[in-house]
Amino acid sequence: MALHFELSEFDSRRERLLAKMAEEKLDALLLFAQESMYWLTGYDTFGYCFFQTLVVKSDGSMTLLTRSADLRQARNTSIIENILIWVDRPNADPTLDLKNLLSDLDLLGAKIGVEYDTHGMTGRVARLLDNQLASFCQMSDASYLVSTLRLVKSPAEIAYARKAGQLADAALDAALPLIKPGADEAAILAAMQGAVLAGGGDYPANEFIVGSGADALLCRYKAGRRRLDAKDQLTLEWAGVSAHYHAAMMRTVVIGEQDFRQKELYSACLQNLTAIEEVLRPGKTFGDVFDVHARVMDERGLTRHRLNSCGYSLGARFSPSWMEHQMFHAGNPQEITADMTLFVHMIVMDSDSGTAMTLGQTYLTTDGAPEPLSRHNLDLLTA
Repeated sequence: MALHFELSEFDSRRERLLAKMAEEKLDALLLFAQESMYWLTGYDTFGYCFFQTLVVKSDGSMTLLTRSADLRQARNTSIIENILIWVDRPNADPTLDLKNLLSDLDLLGAKIGVEYDTHGMTGRVARLLDNQLASFCQMSDASYLVSTLRLVKSPAEIAYARKAGQLADAALDAALPLIKPGADEAAILAAMQGAVLAGGGDYPANEFIVGSGADALLCRYKAGRRRLDAKDQLTLEWAGVSAHYHAAMMRTVVIGEQDFRQKELYSACLQNLTAIEEVLRPGKTFGDVFDVHARVMDERGLTRHRLNSCGYSLGARFSPSWMEHQMFHAGNPQEITADMTLFVHMIVMDSDSGTAMTLGQTYLTTDGAPEPLSRHNLDLLTA
């Protein structure tokens, strides 16, 4: 069995989940988020692009309903013992199979929580599910129940996060010698992803971001590559990944002579990240972190050029995004505690001058000052 954690770790997670379900008075929980299933059982697949759900009852029993392609996947990667298959066929409605399963599990009239806010739950599936179960049970939105439990990492999870941080550093180490006038973005990207995989890591939950010239102002991956000019800018966002645990980093590299605006924006990013390190501590909230970000940027006249969030929680995630639900945005009351892995990014995109500047890294929170998971300093990168 290809498990990344001891059975005692999974037992502890299940006990925490059952306690939360009891608090919410839930008789059962339907998990559709792949990261929830992975956290609870070790189940590792991209089969969530089709219908599948893990039924967790308040007595701790678990039943996976999935397709035949994932039967052996679940057996080999998870602690799930009860696995049922729905059959591909014209006009198939696996929510009917689920309703029959819930009936067999004696859950008629029960209070059942559902993970709606996940990429494993399409709009079509949600409509089918609601139609099938509307008169069968009492449903409630439990989208954030497991994701909230996952915010605080165990020692075993922290070990994977540290490894991910080392792999992120290795990716930057591989990229830096290649970044120079005339360099091909494709070669830089290949070196970074190759360093993670060669180091024993995994594919990230979303693509690495690489963009130069005008594309350095983009915050998302896009197809197409170019070569760097003698005077250029290159924005990179990437993550080291170990057992699906992510440690993200972000940098904008200045190629050739630096201009005043680039230095000005870098100064703002560095001041901001340094100030945030003072509030990235227990007793503060995610909203407090954003407030610092907004204040520093706004005082420098950068309101139009900053984003409306400045980072998020990281953990074991699956495509299409490595971002967790909890983000640093205005008014987020989520408390910061020790043993969280949090990615803080400064992103300033000045479309007026065509200048990009970013600076970001992942931190492990402690009882005091946050610990960067990267050994790289925050100096401005140039080539």
